[in-house]
Amino acid sequence: MSVSDLFKPLTLSHGPEMRNRFMLAPLTNQQSERDGSASIFDQDWIGQLAQSDYALIQTCAATIEAGGIAFDRQLGIHSDAHLPGLTEMAASIREGGGLSAVQLHHAGHRARPELGGIPAPASSSTVPGVKALTTEQVERIRDSFIMAAKRAEQAGFDGVSVHGAFGWILSEFMSPLLNDRTDKYGGSTENRARLTVEVIEGIRRACGPDFQIGWRLSVERYGLRLEELREITADILDRELIDYLDLALWDSAQVVQEGAFQGQTMLSVFTDLPRRGVRVGAAGKIMSAQRAAQLLEEGCDFVVIGRAGILQRDFPRQVQENPLYESPELPVTAQYLRAGGLSERFIKYLQGWQTLVY
Repeated sequence: MSVSDLFKPLTLSHGPEMRNRFMLAPLTNQQSERDGSASIFDQDWIGQLAQSDYALIQTCAATIEAGGIAFDRQLGIHSDAHLPGLTEMAASIREGGGLSAVQLHHAGHRARPELGGIPAPASSSTVPGVKALTTEQVERIRDSFIMAAKRAEQAGFDGVSVHGAFGWILSEFMSPLLNDRTDKYGGSTENRARLTVEVIEGIRRACGPDFQIGWRLSVERYGLRLEELREITADILDRELIDYLDLALWDSAQVVQEGAFQGQTMLSVFTDLPRRGVRVGAAGKIMSAQRAAQLLEEGCDFVVIGRAGILQRDFPRQVQENPLYESPELPVTAQYLRAGGLSERFIKYLQGWQTLVY
């Protein structure tokens, strides 16, 4: 496929279509207020993105419970007090012509007590001195995801993206290493996926017929098993529980090193699945126009832009103007990011990644 194919619209099962094939990844930026309210820096960042020709913009991970916090200055959606700022963000994206989604997040066992977090492990052996969540507590967290989605809809977002990646709570429950439960949320593959499925099904019931649901999935670390994740994903796609699957890969070109799919690209393990009406996209070192187009050839319906969008806010526009566009080489200087319009709070966070900023 050519770069021009990236600018064809893409219909979704619910709600409006994507105007092109570019989705902004849910980028952690640690620039909200400490009560989770959207700051002027959040609004400026979203405002820049809204004018950058993305088809769909996801917010950074937003806490669905105060106790589920993972980062300092993390955006919140666990209280009605967050609605004014979220409403402004949604309106900004809509005015720019794109679709919008809040990424719903709970840190699970990785919640940070020093920030007011309450570690919520699936198993009693994961965090020393912290007992596993009871069944009732798991159900409370499930319901908090659903309530947060209703707030997103109330704020004017087109949908939500359910964060099921990187060992956070939904990913944690999927893992046989981190989940040794004996209730309905542990044991079999189906049981370990139950929390994710109940969250998604609950959001679909609670929100309107045009509300869009995405699911972010990672397949590495935290004891996750590729074969199991493929089985779970196959079921979710076949039942069309979501509008889009966002595969969060460290590298979209990576190859499976062991197991039943050894030698295949990680991406192909999922793009080969029947997807019915669900759209599938991937993130992972997509730093050029040509790589983005190549991913459509490899089976993606859309591409998820992360680092390239930080370096150049209007990555889709750059690609449209130059089919040979390539992102600046990493790492970049803090001054480069500053000149591009990033806040000092965002830059401070990025300076923790030596491969990004020096």
